[in-house]
Amino acid sequence: MYKLCFYVPESHLEAVKQAVFDAGAGRMGDYEHCCWQVLGQGQFRPGSGANPFIGEAGRLEQVAEYRVEMVCEDEAIQQAVAALRQAHPYEEPAFDVWPLLEL
Repeated sequence: MYKLCFYVPESHLEAVKQAVFDAGAGRMGDYEHCCWQVLGQGQFRPGSGANPFIGEAGRLEQVAEYRVEMVCEDEAIQQAVAALRQAHPYEEPAFDVWPLLEL
């Protein structure tokens, strides 16, 4: 089991979550589409070679983004990350994947 955490602007929150759910993430026992999310503020400065979805190269941006966390079974994590990358509007979406221990 893994924990997948990603950051996404509100404009694409539901679409990215749905893509990741469709790939098999967010399932716990008899429940599906399980996640936790909170609104926060992200910051980045696109480099000269970037094609940013928000902002412009060389300019520091601060953007309202959601942090979304969910679990994912081992056999679905590769597909979930691929779906995240496909549905996310950013060139380089920020995300973490953590292995979980069964206790």
